[in-house]
Amino acid sequence: MPVNHQIILCTCPDQCSAETIAHLLIERHLAACVNILPGLTSIYRWQNTVETAQEHLLLIKSNRQGFPAIETLIKENHPYQIPEIIALPIENGSREYLQWIDSCHSPD
Repeated sequence: MPVNHQIILCTCPDQCSAETIAHLLIERHLAACVNILPGLTSIYRWQNTVETAQEHLLLIKSNRQGFPAIETLIKENHPYQIPEIIALPIENGSREYLQWIDSCHSPD
């Protein structure tokens, strides 16, 4: 079975930016579901300095064809200069759930 679905990871600095991006993705039929996981601590290197930040992680469920539009939407609406946008393939899943993801990508 070809891999047609993905989970995209994206961190946001606050609940407001996370919800804004999540709502836009759902409203524009680019994602079937977006989970917002608050309370994430990220430790990373930025401009030669080690930083620590409290962030919110978005788990974006989508089909693979939507990635370019999702990437563009995130970049246009994210406060970070270089937002985390990482797509992971969904190798297996409930057939019904994967069909539901597909059904959410076309307007009613």
